[in-house]
Amino acid sequence: MSGFVSFVSSGPGDPELLTLKAVDRIKRADAILYDDLSAGPILELARPEADLVGVGKRAGRPSPRQDHVSRLLVDYAATGGRVVRLKSGDAGIFGRLEEEVIALRAAGVPHEVIPGVSAASAAAAACDLSLTRRLTARRVQFVTGHDVTGALPEGLNMAALADPAVVTAVYMGRRTFAEFAERLIAFGLSPETPALLAEGVSTPGQSLQFSDIATLRDRLRAAPPGLDPALILYGPLGEPGPEVIR
Repeated sequence: MSGFVSFVSSGPGDPELLTLKAVDRIKRADAILYDDLSAGPILELARPEADLVGVGKRAGRPSPRQDHVSRLLVDYAATGGRVVRLKSGDAGIFGRLEEEVIALRAAGVPHEVIPGVSAASAAAAACDLSLTRRLTARRVQFVTGHDVTGALPEGLNMAALADPAVVTAVYMGRRTFAEFAERLIAFGLSPETPALLAEGVSTPGQSLQFSDIATLRDRLRAAPPGLDPALILYGPLGEPGPEVIR
């Protein structure tokens, strides 16, 4: 007997940012396979008897292999229960969603994908900023700040990433942003381009620092590696709210 898997996007961490559908699936789940960033108060919504299995991946920390996570999903579904794969932010943004969906399709497991609030949207909202701006920010683009080795990815479209009329969200880019900023400046992006470092967005440890790409480059180059999840926004961001550190 096959169960059913719900890929639930948990948002950036604040349970109040969950959708109603996400809350329903979490409350009814027999098993929840969760990312590290989806832990904490969100898991308090689960039934006491539900199996809670941590399968998150964090840079620089021991993490389960992707094929092991996919196998766990299939195995739990095979018991006939309701399984939630709890992913941080929006499941479709740098969440390896496709790999796990492919595994379920191959095993004939029915499933659904529930979207959620992305880290980029939450970071912008926390600062009273918009990811797009009429006349000045004609598009928004998402990019990962590291590859499977932890280094800055090769083959980046630097011309697009250095476009001054675009807001760019850099996921998992704390360790590589100094090098990334150097490349942006070399491709013509002004060192004074506004930049936001958002850490622990929507959680009690939230930190929002607004500067420019040159200043942020220098800060991150001199700072020790941080533990909180970080997202970087840069481009024509406008004027942030007064709660942002400058």
